[in-house]
Amino acid sequence: MRIETRLTQVGTRKERQNGAINVPIYLSTAYEHIDGQSTGYDYTRTGNPTRHVLEETLAELEGGDGGFACSSGMAAIQTVLSLFSQGDHLIVSLDLYGGTYRLFEQVLSRLGLSFSYIDLRKIDEVEAAIQQNTKAIFVETPTNPLMQVTDIRTIAQLAIAHDLLTIVDNTFCTPYLQRPLELGADIVVHSATKYLGGHNDLLAGAIISKGVELTEQIGFLHNTIGATLAPFDAFLLLRGLKTLAIRMDQHQRNATKLVGFLQQHRCIESIFYPSLDQDGHAIHSSQADGDGGMLSFRLQDVEQVQPFLRRLQLITYAESLGGVESFITYPATQTHADIPVEIREAVGVCDRLLRMSVGIEHVDDLIADLEQALDNK
Repeated sequence: MRIETRLTQVGTRKERQNGAINVPIYLSTAYEHIDGQSTGYDYTRTGNPTRHVLEETLAELEGGDGGFACSSGMAAIQTVLSLFSQGDHLIVSLDLYGGTYRLFEQVLSRLGLSFSYIDLRKIDEVEAAIQQNTKAIFVETPTNPLMQVTDIRTIAQLAIAHDLLTIVDNTFCTPYLQRPLELGADIVVHSATKYLGGHNDLLAGAIISKGVELTEQIGFLHNTIGATLAPFDAFLLLRGLKTLAIRMDQHQRNATKLVGFLQQHRCIESIFYPSLDQDGHAIHSSQADGDGGMLSFRLQDVEQVQPFLRRLQLITYAESLGGVESFITYPATQTHADIPVEIREAVGVCDRLLRMSVGIEHVDDLIADLEQALDNK
């Protein structure tokens, strides 16, 4: 079946005793050993029937061997990074979500991991950065917030040649548009709070892995660390997945039209969106089924930023993405505030950069709001 059908049917025909169309929410933390035998569920951190359906769904959508639902996107990344040991080294996307950078540099580096931030579009530089203790390449594509595209196939082939893992954060694209495991990656992570949930009403993360041994290792860490998703949130995430296809289609339609509007506006210096990336667009088109609903843009003058944000009436100035409502984020003071200014600006995340999560509202209303905020009407 096509992915639109599989998404719509998420969770159906899973409860066979009573025929419930929606997966029940199993709130019990403990399970009886009936007649002295485990039912397969013992303690809800280790396994929960509601979460189990979600995890099977995530694995199936991404084409993996196992799925793991976590309490947040950062919990998912922390769980995956627990595969590594003191002294190990990872190569990471140069343009990177600030929360991931904070985890790597302020927490995991204290525990003995080290990280090299490389422009993954430059494969020669990636290969040159590989050390004897390098264990993995961590990829965002498109990156957050500059929308830079990495060739997943090429990175995965390089990783295989050097016996490294390829880990891809697929939050921006979701499995509806991009499936990194099919392109050679070993692990996919998501902030499921974003597009997978889609309604700004739950906090969740996801890990999907390929390979029996690796999946068993992550399963052990998932249970041992305990950053697992609560049953009610698992139910909400299953519900959100049902509309992922139609939401992503509308996000993309709106984003494409907003890019066209912004390209013509005198207050905009530059726009970042996969279709505008001359070098990356062909790669992105070969590995993804669309450009998604995220875009970033630079204003001409830093003095325009705060007045613009204050004048927005429909679009919300807020620090998240992927919901049905349109959000604008100011990375310099929000998502990337923990990255040192000199590093942030060297990468291109300057004080004039804004990131927009394009919602599913009528696009003409979004354009009108941007226009009045830019023109001070």
